[in-house]
Amino acid sequence: MPDFLKKILWATDFSDEAQEAFLYADAFAKTFKSSIVALHVVPDFSPALYDMAYIVKGELARRLAFVKEEAKKKLNTMKKAKGIPFKIIVKEGTASKKIIEVAEKEKVDLIVIGRRGMSAIEKLFIGSVANQVLRCSSVPILVTKKKRGKPRFKKIIVPTDFSDQEEVERDFAWKLARGFGSDITLLHVLELHDYEFSPRVLDDLFKSLLKRLKQRKKREKADIKVSEEVCRAINASIGIVDYAETHNFGLIVISTCVQSKLERFFLGSTTEKVISYTHIPIFAIPPLLCAD
Repeated sequence: MPDFLKKILWATDFSDEAQEAFLYADAFAKTFKSSIVALHVVPDFSPALYDMAYIVKGELARRLAFVKEEAKKKLNTMKKAKGIPFKIIVKEGTASKKIIEVAEKEKVDLIVIGRRGMSAIEKLFIGSVANQVLRCSSVPILVTKKKRGKPRFKKIIVPTDFSDQEEVERDFAWKLARGFGSDITLLHVLELHDYEFSPRVLDDLFKSLLKRLKQRKKREKADIKVSEEVCRAINASIGIVDYAETHNFGLIVISTCVQSKLERFFLGSTTEKVISYTHIPIFAIPPLLCAD
């Protein structure tokens, strides 16, 4: 797979979550022979501060330059300590915007970022940096979690709702599984909300959905184990997270091609909710790729 994930962007704020994210960026890079670009974004000062006296503006500029230089030193130290070559970029501004800009300029195939949220009220209306990148990126995003140990991807889960874009999810999952030697599980969550059904009706629903899953087009090569499962939950996000964590999956592959823009702004997509709830890394596929 020479054209799969040729270049990876690792976004870091030097937090523990970002350090864990690097382990995943490195694991992906080694598996798919990718190069890594390391990006740190230094928050810019408020524009209002630049309207102050010239001497104050000069001090702000010197302070910003110092912080950027220190960030480069940290990344260079890490580069030497780990013995892993990567390109270093330090920018100033809004983190999510700069991550998207650098990803486009560097023509990366994957963005790797740790989940690091804001306050509850900020997250409700704005979303974490990871979620903002998720909404604007034109390439997949790997959102990792603070988790000890070497990244392992023995089992990959792909939630499916029988929509048109699910073939894109399966294609990515297939390539990832080929690289990591993983098994794939296709999961459909039967959303029943608060409705009650008889055991017989539920059994018929499960059998019907499972049959539909198994009728999917089979891949040409059978060197990857693929299984199909149906589970019941109040909603899709809870069902995905519960099933994935209960069965110890190493990666969730899911698209963000759901819900209207208004719903996404106030409530968040199923993908965003899964990212918020789970401790499992997420390989999220953006709408632009689903539309191809």
